[in-house]
Amino acid sequence: MTTTDITTSAADALEPMLTSLLGEQMPVRFVFWDGSSVGSGEHSVVVNSPDALRHLLWAPGELGFARAFVLGELDADGPLDGDLGETLRALQSSMPRTIGVAATALPSLLSAARTVGALGGPPSAPPEEIVPRGLRHSLSRDRQAVSHHYDVGNDFYRIVLGPSMTYSCARFVDDDTDLAAAQAAKHELICRKLGLDEPAFRAACGSRPRLLDVGCGWGSMAIHAAQHHDVEVVGITISAEQATLARQRVEEAGLTDRVEIRLQDYREIHDGPFDAISSIGMAEHVGSKNMARYCADLYELLRGGGRLMNHAIASIGGSRISSRSFVGRYVFPDGELLDLADTIQALEGAGFEVRDVENLREHYAKTLRHWVANLEQHWDDAADLVGERRARVWRLYMSGSINGFVDNGLQLYQTLAVRSERQPTDLPPTRRGWD
Repeated sequence: MTTTDITTSAADALEPMLTSLLGEQMPVRFVFWDGSSVGSGEHSVVVNSPDALRHLLWAPGELGFARAFVLGELDADGPLDGDLGETLRALQSSMPRTIGVAATALPSLLSAARTVGALGGPPSAPPEEIVPRGLRHSLSRDRQAVSHHYDVGNDFYRIVLGPSMTYSCARFVDDDTDLAAAQAAKHELICRKLGLDEPAFRAACGSRPRLLDVGCGWGSMAIHAAQHHDVEVVGITISAEQATLARQRVEEAGLTDRVEIRLQDYREIHDGPFDAISSIGMAEHVGSKNMARYCADLYELLRGGGRLMNHAIASIGGSRISSRSFVGRYVFPDGELLDLADTIQALEGAGFEVRDVENLREHYAKTLRHWVANLEQHWDDAADLVGERRARVWRLYMSGSINGFVDNGLQLYQTLAVRSERQPTDLPPTRRGWD
């Protein structure tokens, strides 16, 4: 790499490209490694190295942007000196399709990169990237994908998630509800929707109700249900680190007689029937190709009259997370977000009767803000645990996700379904008992 032409600042070289991409009124201020800047606005993108331009040239779009960010070659408002989510939102307002370099801006980017000495061969991608191997959504490939996301260290997740150790959308009953209370409120809402305390439901069980928690994480839902609703729970996960800590938490709670945590895939369960099933943040890993089978498998695991709660992120029209996207390479490889209609169709196709749907997307934006705040407040500890690059992955991922839930690009649906078998159900006549 050569040095920048001393007669041309980085800002002067890059302004034509940025103007073609963002317009004359740039929504953010760009500050470059040589101290020059262009644009205005309360938020800033700080380009720390010409190498950031090489990443954008070789991987135009969000992947190049993400690689530069993860490596520290590019920041938004400095490392921790501003609201990254708001900066990303300002950029997205001018680039609705993607954060990065549009094809029309590539010629001017190439010219600018030549001027500032940023041309060269393809730069190395950060080692935190992954491209899973094998057949998509096979047992072995799903384990690779889940391990990449969840097996980064339980202590890191304690920092991000807080004491509830719950990695899904919370429910903020009041504006001043803290994160732990909001997660407990979410678990309680699911338990109530599943009818775990309803006399008619419990009578139909014949004994203590049996709950299957698919994708149980670190055991928080299983522990809540056993502690507060006197049920037996089987929780399953294919993350080894999650299973280890979940079992420890169950033992510490004194619930080993009522909660069993298994390192097991949903396709490997053969000991039904269960009276109720909770699937919290699990469907995103199943994939559209397997959703019909997923619903059919859960249907077969339920007794007649049993209830299923599917709590999952969705997107309008559905979306398969691209292997060329930031989220696909760094966060949720092979992830898929189904359209709500497709989820309902899969449930009904399996024989379920869908009885209630609730969208909690605003609650997920608030949940993510709490997680980002936890990470930023304990940044040094988090970076010591997983490395600064991976900590930057999480900061970018969670900050960007906030905007998805704010602008309705993402939703969070709780869908309650019943194995009614065309018979009367014991569901309450209104939602009143769920609040």
